[in-house]
Amino acid sequence: MHNPGTATPERFPAQDRFADGAQFIAGRPAKGTSGRHHAVVDPATGREVYRYELAGPDDVDAAVAAAREAFPGWAAATPGERAEAMHRFAGVLAERAEDLARAESLQCGKPLKLTREFDVPGTVDNTAFFAGAARHLQGQSAGEYSGDHTSYVRREPIGVVGSIAPWNYPLQMAAWKILPAIAAGNTIVLKPAETTPLTSLMFARAATDAGIPAGVVNIVTGTGKEAGEHLVGHPDVAMTSFTGSTAVGRRVAEIATATVKRLHLELGGKAPFVVFDDADLEAAVHGAVAGALINSGQDCTAATRAYVQRPLYEAFVERTAALMETVRLGDPFAPGTDLGPLISHAQRDRVAAFVDRARGYARVVTGGEAPGGDLKDGAYYRPTLITGAAQDSEIVQSEIFGPVLVVLPFDTDDEGLRLANDTPYGLAASAWTGDVYRANRATREIKAGCVWVNDHIPIISEMPHGGYKASGFGKDMSAYSFEEYTQIKHVMFDNTAVAAKDWHRTVFGDR
Repeated sequence: MHNPGTATPERFPAQDRFADGAQFIAGRPAKGTSGRHHAVVDPATGREVYRYELAGPDDVDAAVAAAREAFPGWAAATPGERAEAMHRFAGVLAERAEDLARAESLQCGKPLKLTREFDVPGTVDNTAFFAGAARHLQGQSAGEYSGDHTSYVRREPIGVVGSIAPWNYPLQMAAWKILPAIAAGNTIVLKPAETTPLTSLMFARAATDAGIPAGVVNIVTGTGKEAGEHLVGHPDVAMTSFTGSTAVGRRVAEIATATVKRLHLELGGKAPFVVFDDADLEAAVHGAVAGALINSGQDCTAATRAYVQRPLYEAFVERTAALMETVRLGDPFAPGTDLGPLISHAQRDRVAAFVDRARGYARVVTGGEAPGGDLKDGAYYRPTLITGAAQDSEIVQSEIFGPVLVVLPFDTDDEGLRLANDTPYGLAASAWTGDVYRANRATREIKAGCVWVNDHIPIISEMPHGGYKASGFGKDMSAYSFEEYTQIKHVMFDNTAVAAKDWHRTVFGDR
């Protein structure tokens, strides 16, 4: 049942594109067959904007079958042919940038300036990057490593990829899953979060409109328990890529390893933000507020734990709190809005519960509440700064996924780096210093997949993204992602034309 909901055409100009359902299989939109429905809700207002039929196991089977049928032809396409199709894909996305930005803001509550200036252009750039990268799937050059043979390495696609993307960056995460997979010659079935399917569907339709063959990119929108687990466990799926919480990642790994699938996991984070006593204080304060509050803090690389060396600690807390208080909450579509709502009221309440529990052992310097007035119906939460927490406390160790920054002091460099590494996670971190030796030490010793120096958050298509420890393994973006989406094959040619080779005597006969 399609329900266009209450969004106006100005707020959601692309809503008519979803009248045929929230699945995209074999190049066509379709309705789910689970018999159950789900609503996309605007978190800024709490109002339903789209209701659709959820995918069930039959829809997953149909999508996997479409991907399996499309695989031989797409895998056999030349790198140049795949690159050409993906360049057209980038062009179609660029033409639809405003529709994509508005749909992303509507379903996620992101300020329009964030989707216009970060989510959408980043996705277009990522598509253009992988269009070029498709032509550079190279193995080692040929060589006579044994003396009697010539060896070389081939990179080959794996087959059907079954991926699961989260709700915090639905457009970018769809791109990060789909683009390296198809650039390498695989086909894919993506399950977006059921709360935020709109831009994933628009992305898949753009791929088909750009001439990428039907069945290469498929979308099934259903629950994790029903559609997600069936996709991960499907016998015709050769690889699973999952982005989400560490707890769910463990479940995905359990199912995937039962059928010996290739597995890529990008999981939770609790990024440290280490400020040494020679840092530019104003730069660190601005970086902390931006790094903690991007996407309302719903970012696995967000700055969540600021460790500030004692001489700068008091000034950092004071100035960070003051800057946080200038951040403007409001309607994501209003020009003056800096911070939108969280993804849902349930998520808002989860974040509030973390902060409320922390009041028993720490100090809330600013924020720590939901606003009232015109924003009372949305899932808003004020930017929050907390001090006085112990290193082993929940607010320091657990992923909150909201606009909350905890600040702790440290004395020596050794202590600061030890505290930075003292969580189960290792996705991202930053170090703030004017000393190149301190910076080099921090980047060397902090156990994280990305360490920024004097900045926090920027990502680029050419560089990999992925974690250490409980933050998972494998890389998104960059040419390194092909390590996840290709098989490595060693090919070896005999160069001697000798029937009875010397090594045969180790099995039979004498010299």
